[in-house]
Amino acid sequence: MITIDNYLDNLHPGNWLRAAVFGANDGVISISSLAIGVATASISREPIVLATVAGLIAGALSMAAGEYVSLSSQTDTEMAYIERKKKELQEIHFMIQCPHLIK
Repeated sequence: MITIDNYLDNLHPGNWLRAAVFGANDGVISISSLAIGVATASISREPIVLATVAGLIAGALSMAAGEYVSLSSQTDTEMAYIERKKKELQEIHFMIQCPHLIK
């Protein structure tokens, strides 16, 4: 039997994979560009490694925060839509059960 909870649990099962693939692609390009930029301006290896690690951490935190906000707002929107539909169904059910009360 499908319930609201079952529906919400299975609403978007592949979102994490999509986000991971997009994040990985974005991270590879960004970090490669950062490493190349630092490598062209530096003779030693340490600044390159430091900038790359710092870029990886900053990028990961940024992507995680962005994905959290995005999925939270999507969930809020879908929950509001479901609540509106539940109210509409209750009103329709009431109109069917008590047509004499409707003017």
